[in-house]
Order: sequence, then structure tokens, then C-alpha cells
Amino acid sequence: MDLEDLESIKSLAKEKIEKINTEREWIDTKAYFLGKKGIIPSLLAKLPELSQEQKKIYGQSINTVKVFIESLLEKQLKIIKAKEIEKKLSQNILDITLPGKYYVRTGAMHPISLVIDEIIDIFTGMGFEVQEGPEIESDYYNFEALNIPEEHPAREMQDTFYISDGFLLRTHTSPVQIRVMEKNEPPLHVICPGKVYRRDSDITHSPMFHQVEGFVVDKDIHFGHLKGVLTEFLHRFYGENMAVRFRPSYFPFTEPSAEVDIQCVVCNGKGCRVCKNSGWLEVLGCGMIHPYLFSVVGYDKEIYSGFAFGLGVERLTMLKYAIDDIRLFYENNLSFLEQF
Repeated sequence: MDLEDLESIKSLAKEKIEKINTEREWIDTKAYFLGKKGIIPSLLAKLPELSQEQKKIYGQSINTVKVFIESLLEKQLKIIKAKEIEKKLSQNILDITLPGKYYVRTGAMHPISLVIDEIIDIFTGMGFEVQEGPEIESDYYNFEALNIPEEHPAREMQDTFYISDGFLLRTHTSPVQIRVMEKNEPPLHVICPGKVYRRDSDITHSPMFHQVEGFVVDKDIHFGHLKGVLTEFLHRFYGENMAVRFRPSYFPFTEPSAEVDIQCVVCNGKGCRVCKNSGWLEVLGCGMIHPYLFSVVGYDKEIYSGFAFGLGVERLTMLKYAIDDIRLFYENNLSFLEQF
């Protein structure tokens, strides 16, 4: 064995490989040079007979020739396949208008997107406009301006993601209410859909979820307006026959405050595990805007009044479509998403 033989093998390989026209010839040529009994493996089998210094020299040289042959074979195979496709096209054997061999599963609108769009359609149909705000919020807008001072127990309910001193991922969409009121004079009829974040994760809670804040500010607004708007919304969303009730509650930024329940969509009010045998399911919180908020934004509380409400999109969606695990919304499971 000497280096001159390797150069001859390279020349021979180049000559033979460039003449290949079919895949069968390609397979045979590959076996001739690289197969178990081919030229390259035969040369490698002789290496143990050489000295240590010769092994290193000839081993590197043989490997270089092997890589060279592999590169030629790969290049020639692409040429062969391209020629075969061109031949089939010229003979009309391949109909490129036929559908693909494999069925590609298509997606659909995500249920959260569907519900947000429906909520926006309902409220804009009632004269509301849509506003948005930042997801990275200051402590002032997320808490203090909403009558939630530093030591307020409601802060513990929020399970906040803090980014740095004074800044956080917003825990609700209510800060948008303050931002809008600061820049605009009444009358206002606004909804604020968006993502919010809290440290909570199980089958009914997610660290990131969606809320829609809504509020109205004008002269002579009272609780009856609030009940009328929300009852109308829930009837349009769940159906005209859906029973709705308001229960007294507490929120720092509204006074008086209430929680809104609908008749259980699972048992139709008879009582079941889902509604804890009460026949009712809570869907949103609401109330008359606290006078403190008006003082923050510079509204005259003697002239203006208003109401606000906040609803969780995931909760409404789960009830609307009978979904029992909030994590399904974020797992990208096509079998789940195709249903919508």
C-alpha cells in the first residue's frame, strides 16, 4: 500500500460516480468503494500490519479518500433524483395537482380568542369602546390608585409577580380604568380586555390568564344601570333564559360591591358537585366605583358616578364549553383545539 494507490482510487471513484445514471448503479458503486468488501474497507483492514507511524499516515489518508467518495456519492444521488423528477414531469407521470400524501391537521380559533371576540362584540354593541394598557404595571396603578394601600389585606389575595421595586406584572386589568380616566373626561363607556398574572396554578387557575375590565362613568349612574348592563351581557352570552343573581360582596375599588352568579350550567340549578349543590356559579365581580378613585383622577364625585365590573375570560369559557381543566387552554393539544 502507498499513497499513489490512494490518488488512483480517488480518480477512479470520480470517473465511475460521475457516470452513474440510476439509483441501482449508485447502490452498486457505493458498495464497490465503501461496502463491507469494498476498496476502502479492504485498505483499512491492512492497517494493523503497519507500524505505528505508518498507521497514522495511511489512516488519515484513507479517511480523506473515504470522505471524498462519500461527498461525490451524495452529490450524484441528488442529480439522479432531480433527473427522475424532471423525467416524470415531462412524461406527465407525476400529477402535481393531486392532494398531498399526508393529511395536514388544520387548527381553529382558540376558545379563549373566540370568547374574547364575543365579549367585545356584545359590549361594543351596547356602546362600549375598547381600551388597552401595559402588562408591566407600576405598584401605583395596580394597587394604590385602586384604593389598595401597602398594608391592605387584598394584596395578599393577588399573589403578585414583582419585577423590581415599584413594578410588577399586573394582577388585574383594573389599572387601565385609572389610566383611561386620567386622560379622558366623562361620559365614559369602556371595556379593557387583556392578560393578567398571578402566582397560582392548578386545574382551575393559571399563572397567566385573561380578564375584561369594564366601567361606565357619567352623571346620575346608579346600581340599576350596573344590573341592567351585566344581566343583558349574560343573557346574550349564555342565553336569554339564563337565571342571574347579584350577591353583596367587597372590593376595595367599588362601594357597594357585588358578585354575580348564574344558574349552574351543569345541573340547571338542581345542585351538583360543580356548583357545590348550591345551583349557582359565580362568574364576575362588580360594584359602584369608589369615590376614592374619582379623587385620584380628579373627577368631581358630587357630579359624576359610575360602575365597574371585572370578569375572568377562562372561567366564562370553561362554563360555556363545559371544560373542566384550565390547563387544556395552554397545552396546544390539537384534539382539544379542533373542537372549536
